Amino acid sequence: MNLHVRPYTPADADDWDAFCATAHQATFLHTRRFLSHHGNRFHDYSVIVEDDRRWVAVFPAALHLEELTTVVSHPGITYGGLIHRGDLRGDRMLDAIRVLCRWYVDHGIVKLMYKAVPMFYHAVPAQDDLYALFRLGALRTRCDLSSTIDLQYRTRPSERRRRSLKKALKAGVDIKEGVQYLPHLWQVVTDNLQRKHQTSPTHSLEEIMLLTESFPDNIYCIVGVHRDSIVAGLVVFSDHNVDHAQYIASSEVGYQIAALDALLESCITRATDSGKRWFDFGISTENSGRFLNDGLYRFKSEFGGGGTVHEFFELNLARC
Repeated sequence: MNLHVRPYTPADADDWDAFCATAHQATFLHTRRFLSHHGNRFHDYSVIVEDDRRWVAVFPAALHLEELTTVVSHPGITYGGLIHRGDLRGDRMLDAIRVLCRWYVDHGIVKLMYKAVPMFYHAVPAQDDLYALFRLGALRTRCDLSSTIDLQYRTRPSERRRRSLKKALKAGVDIKEGVQYLPHLWQVVTDNLQRKHQTSPTHSLEEIMLLTESFPDNIYCIVGVHRDSIVAGLVVFSDHNVDHAQYIASSEVGYQIAALDALLESCITRATDSGKRWFDFGISTENSGRFLNDGLYRFKSEFGGGGTVHEFFELNLARC
């Protein structure tokens, strides 16, 4: 294998997205269509790994916003990683990351921050990169804990969740879907984040609406309505075998009538009926994984899931 690394150029966009469509651990977040929504916010430093001009991997990456000799894969998405179609296994993955590191060193980069793709997104198991990072002396600097349901082997929801679902159904919570509900949902999301954490959503309303319109098959908004008012809602990122809940939010009224239970149960049923393997609730950790919101994690887990992790590594490129 004669591996060679070259920088991504805009002319590669269509080929890049076609490659991701059949890669073992890629999602629509890895595509140039999605990454392009960041505009000029990041200085792109993505590369393509070739073997005699045949693509064997893509590596979405950009410069760290503050540490300009650090590359992150990728600062604009939850996970990045070295994306391949099965060519990079065992020692070949180790060789590929070494070649990748040398290319970045030659371009003045001293540190790589690697955000691994969680295993439940893999169409085919592909954690050879984690082994290669271990061999190269990478340090795991962050670990976030998520709650994820294996829809083929879902455990029974807790008694509390079953009672809450009955409560929501008795209250007459109506489940509706559509981009037209995003402005109303975003007000609930914004109010929640401000009240609980004194923060704002990562995406503005305009940004999430643009993403939803750009990826109608991958992003949808679903809400719980009670007496003509939106009392709960979430955005779902859907890809291959996974439906991932994003921006789960409820108003005070929604909490009182357990609207989230009806909403999430509806999303889980939809994921199951559409043939998905996993339903992911997202992380319950803060402060780079060092604090677990145990109440939130318990709430999510009681729907019948278990713990999965998002792992982050740093690699000193001088060691490669």
